Amino acid sequence: MATDWLGSIVSINCGDSLGVYQGRVSAVDQVSQTISLTRPFHNGVKCLVPEVTFRAGDITELKILEIPGPGDNQHFGDLHQAELGPSGVGYQVGINQNGTGKLVKKPTSSSSAPQNIPKRTDVKSQDVAVSPQQQQCSKSYVDRHMESLSQSKGFRRRHNSWSSSSRHPNQATPKKSGLKNGQMKNKDDECFGDDIEEIPDTDFDFEGNLALFDKAAVFEEIDTYERRSGSRSRGIPSERPTRYRHDENILESEPIVYRRITVPHSVSKEFCTDSGLVVPSVSYELHKKLLSVAEKHGLTLERRLEMTGVCASQMALTLLGGPNRLNPKNVHQRPTVALLCGPHVKGAQGISCGRHLANHDVQVILFLPNFVKMLESITNELSLFSKTQGQQVSSLKDLPTSPVDLVINCLDCPENAFLRDQPWYKAAVAWANQNRAPVLSIDPPVREAEQGIDAKWSLALGLPLPLGEHAGRIYLCDIGIPQQVFQEVGINYHSPFGCKFVIPLHSA
Repeated sequence: MATDWLGSIVSINCGDSLGVYQGRVSAVDQVSQTISLTRPFHNGVKCLVPEVTFRAGDITELKILEIPGPGDNQHFGDLHQAELGPSGVGYQVGINQNGTGKLVKKPTSSSSAPQNIPKRTDVKSQDVAVSPQQQQCSKSYVDRHMESLSQSKGFRRRHNSWSSSSRHPNQATPKKSGLKNGQMKNKDDECFGDDIEEIPDTDFDFEGNLALFDKAAVFEEIDTYERRSGSRSRGIPSERPTRYRHDENILESEPIVYRRITVPHSVSKEFCTDSGLVVPSVSYELHKKLLSVAEKHGLTLERRLEMTGVCASQMALTLLGGPNRLNPKNVHQRPTVALLCGPHVKGAQGISCGRHLANHDVQVILFLPNFVKMLESITNELSLFSKTQGQQVSSLKDLPTSPVDLVINCLDCPENAFLRDQPWYKAAVAWANQNRAPVLSIDPPVREAEQGIDAKWSLALGLPLPLGEHAGRIYLCDIGIPQQVFQEVGINYHSPFGCKFVIPLHSA
């Protein structure tokens, strides 16, 4: 009877012009040769009309996707009953030449009596007789329209039903048993069990929803809170306590005092360290008095020369490249240092630095002019320097003509200003300025004249002098003067070196 097909889910192909429709059969009229579908889908998209009707002449192919179960077609009421042919499973809908459709029976048993269509609940107990052509068409349809129907909420549940109804008679139905399979089925129904009719017909209005958000008012409220609380954070303010880093103290410490060094005279220039401590400059007379008092307390000239040589050589080794340059793999690239020294204590400091550099596998060329009488400190340092692989020259012609890696300047001394008029001094200054190597000055004096060598770095001892721009970047080294010695000359002193012996100074 026609009522047996009511509620079945079918797919109707109306050709390229009309496309493919899917839906549930709501009415079949054999007299007018029409079939009606409710909740129809056209090419995978839900139709706006609740029901569509097709004539037999418009139908190219019809596929039965799902057979209704018991009670599924009762809500259709007393519809017009028309004979489509003997009832039974295994009907293939075909289209004849004149456009009218008829049902072709596929017998599944030798009995001539008509068979009732098995209900949906009987699928588990008995196999459904479906023709191979119907199975192939159903699978091709599912594969072709799976992507378009995947957007539907109830697709997975429908797809499982279609797969079970279109299974081949000789293929065994997989049996699911156990608590785990039951739980998975419940999860699938919970996730994909919404009815297909609940899909919204219109797209979500993003622009309209965004227009409901008053962004200006929200940011104004945030800015008002930040002005009141002093917070600069964006977003909802957090009331959580402050988190400390691993290098921060939890206990509150005393306020930091950055000016820990004071001198008894007016300061003409001030410097500051990387940590912000203020280091004032001292006059040459106060610096000379400080070294004299330190020597009286046991910090002799020999100790001071040794300490100055160590600090200056450490700074020079860093400027030459440090461990990247001075390692056993770079023995063919030994750095070359030209050392320009005068016949005074400043020159003796330079010779001590050259000895330490030569001990660290640096090629040192020491220039010292010949004098009839030398200071004892210079004689002692030259005796030690001669035991190294360093080279000592007294003529500027013996200095290298090509650029060296570093030039160390120890020519100037305030107590021997007359040396600047000597020919060897002028020639040494001209050679250093013509050479392209950077210059490091050790304990340079304050220059008042334009003559001399412009340095890139300058190393001051103990406390800096008010050096000008010709000194370049200034560094300060610790030569081991005790704190009470500073206090004895009227300097309130607190060491700014921290864990280092050489620190950079910046103009305050």
